[in-house]
Amino acid sequence: MVIKSHRVSIYLLLFIAVVYTTACSPKVVKPGTKSADGSKPIAIKPPRFAIDSFYTAKTDSLVNIIKLQQPVTLMDSSGLIAAPSEWVSSVNFGIRKANYVIIHYTAQDSVQQTIRTFGLLRTQVSAHYVIGKDGKVYHMVNDYLRSNHAGVGKWGSLTDMNSISLGIEIDNNGFDPFNDVQIKSLLLLLAQLKKAYNIPQANFLGHQDFAPKRKPDPGPLFPWKLLAEKGFGYWSDDILVPAPPNFDYKTALRLIGYDVADLNSAIIAFKRHFVQDAYTATPQLSELDLNILYNVYQKYAP
Repeated sequence: MVIKSHRVSIYLLLFIAVVYTTACSPKVVKPGTKSADGSKPIAIKPPRFAIDSFYTAKTDSLVNIIKLQQPVTLMDSSGLIAAPSEWVSSVNFGIRKANYVIIHYTAQDSVQQTIRTFGLLRTQVSAHYVIGKDGKVYHMVNDYLRSNHAGVGKWGSLTDMNSISLGIEIDNNGFDPFNDVQIKSLLLLLAQLKKAYNIPQANFLGHQDFAPKRKPDPGPLFPWKLLAEKGFGYWSDDILVPAPPNFDYKTALRLIGYDVADLNSAIIAFKRHFVQDAYTATPQLSELDLNILYNVYQKYAP
C-alpha cells in the first residue's frame, strides 16, 4: 500500500507538472519586446518550482521503496507459489556507485534551453551535470540516481550504461570549439568524481563511444588528449610502434569496448575520439590510423 499511494502521488504531481508546464511554457520573445502596457520587457520564466516539487516527490518514493523489507515471491506459470521465501536482513550493503563517466555536448543553442529540455517530462532525457559556456556547473540529478543520458548502445558487454554511469553535458552546438573556461570546470568536476567513486581511467568515455550508430558527441573538437593527460581516458603515445602486418583492427576495436556490429560506425567513433583529423567522418583507416589504434588498444586491453 505504501508503494501504491506514493505512485498515485507521483502520477498526480506528474499531471500537475505537465499541465502547468504546457500552460506556462516560455514563449519565443524577441529582444526588446515590451509587455501589453508598453512598459518593461517581457520576462517569462519556466515553472522551476513544479520541476523541483516533482523531483522531491519522486526521490521520496524511491526512498520508501528502498525501505521495504519483504521477501521475493516465487511463483510458477499457474500463479501458485513455487518456493518458500523469507526476508532476513543483512548488515553489509551500501548505495550503488557509478563506475563510468559519459561526456556529451548539448547540441542546443544555450544552457538555458538544455535545462528546460531536461525539465520537460515528455523529453525523457536528463544528465547528472550540465556545464555552461561560462563554466558554471549545474547539478541536475543526484549522483546516486540513474539519469537518462546514454540511451541505447553498447560498450564491451555493457548495454545499460545509464545504470552505472554519470552523464555530463557540455553547452556546445557541436560545431564550435569548447572554450577554456568550461573545460577547466569539466576537469575540476572529473577529478572530484574520479576520486569520490574510484572511477578507472579507462572509463571516461564519449557518447559516441557507447552509441556510435546514433551519436557523434562530444565530437572531434573535444580535447580528449588534454583529458588523458589529466588521467581521464587514454590517448596514443607520441611515438607510435607500427601496427603489425595483418593487424586485426576489428578485434582491436572490440577489445577496447566498441560495438563492432556496425563496423563502419565503430571506426568513425574511434577516429572522432582518438584521431581527430579532417577524415574522422569516413570509415577508412589510414596507416597512421591503424598505428594509433594498435597503440590505444594495448592501453585498454593490455
